[in-house]
Amino acid sequence: MLKKTASPIDRIRVPVNRVKPPDPDKVQALAESILAEGQTTPISCREGGEDFVPVEGLHRIEAPGALGKETVAGYLVRARLD
Repeated sequence: MLKKTASPIDRIRVPVNRVKPPDPDKVQALAESILAEGQTTPISCREGGEDFVPVEGLHRIEAPGALGKETVAGYLVRARLD
């Protein structure tokens, strides 16, 4: 079973060649939702050396950061072996 943890936003590294930039309107809407209700859906990250690499939830990483928060709720998952 996955355990939810608080991941430091400054240790999450998004590979620049894998992702298009986040939509600012979506980040703003999520930030407003987090202010009203808290973060309801955690992100998923995998270990990437000393940092973390997001598997899903780019907008959910950006929104707490936009609010000045230092952590984001998430699950640590294993890298998928192809």
